[in-house]
Amino acid sequence: MLEVTVMSKIDCPLCDKAIDQITPLAEEFQFKINVVDIYQDDELLEKYQIMIPVVIMNGEEVDFGIISKEKIRKRLLELNRQI
Repeated sequence: MLEVTVMSKIDCPLCDKAIDQITPLAEEFQFKINVVDIYQDDELLEKYQIMIPVVIMNGEEVDFGIISKEKIRKRLLELNRQI
């Protein structure tokens, strides 16, 4: 199953918007969204603090900042063709 992670933090409206945008895609493409609070891990905080939200699929950073639903959809379609 596809693994989709959203690097996030508490009180992040942009992160909330990103999750809202990809939730319908999760239903369409049958994946679970794993939300990770970067403030719970110093390495993640150092890596992502100025990038969040970050959408990661199967270990690949697909989009960050202002998340594009269409960019995420395009990558999901590409990944589905590989399966």
